Amino acid sequence: MSIPIFSFIFAMWILIIIGGGLMVIFIGPLSFSGDGQLDPLINSGIKVSIAMVLIFIWVIALLKIKNWIFRKITNQ
Repeated sequence: MSIPIFSFIFAMWILIIIGGGLMVIFIGPLSFSGDGQLDPLINSGIKVSIAMVLIFIWVIALLKIKNWIFRKITNQ
């Protein structure tokens, strides 16, 4: 019974590490050209939007994994 719970925790940590790596490798160096003083604001806004979408995807993936594992536990 504890193996599915530990696998969920393991999957959660793997997704956290992968998500952090993706943000550092791909989102960090992104640069969008703007006009004047709005350039840093536009860059930050776009990066935050991308990061929020990734966080949403990660949370949905964890919810699906959690539901699958706990459904499997309750059926045993």
